[in-house]
Amino acid sequence: MQMRKEATVSRDVDAREIPSGTPITLRAGDPVVITQSLGGSYTVLTPVGFLARIDGKDADAIGEAAVDANAASGEGKTAEEQAWDQLKTCYDPEIPVNIVDLGLVYRMDIVPLPQGGNRIDVEMTMTAPGCGMGEFLKADAEEKLHAVPGVREVRVEIVWEPAWDRDRMSEAARLQLGML
Repeated sequence: MQMRKEATVSRDVDAREIPSGTPITLRAGDPVVITQSLGGSYTVLTPVGFLARIDGKDADAIGEAAVDANAASGEGKTAEEQAWDQLKTCYDPEIPVNIVDLGLVYRMDIVPLPQGGNRIDVEMTMTAPGCGMGEFLKADAEEKLHAVPGVREVRVEIVWEPAWDRDRMSEAARLQLGML
């Protein structure tokens, strides 16, 4: 959800600088502005003027309720449906649209493992090759896919072919971003 709310960091908290993905620590007492809350994480404007992403588990540090982004109910859904639901909780911190609707996920396969359980293989891309959040979004997708019941392994690969373009976005994403 897009928002603009001032907050003061109550304790030192780990964050990721946007768009580089560089790990940083926001210090207790730092004033921030919460600009986005999506997919169980928060995007904040820091005192020095750059954006950072805070995990939902650390939301208390900015006065918000802690969020377990992996707690989505999968009752009555197939493993594939649950996997897509989990991927839809992954957001680029700069864009208020999930990675599925942005068209970043090119392929998702569920492969039964001989020892039981499943492996999920994903091919995804970024909106631009220089995106510093690529490894971060990859790790976010891997973590969330591991929450799908029965999943033993997850492989997420960032690919650059075919190149991403706006035509890959869902109609809902284009509408949300004012592109329709």
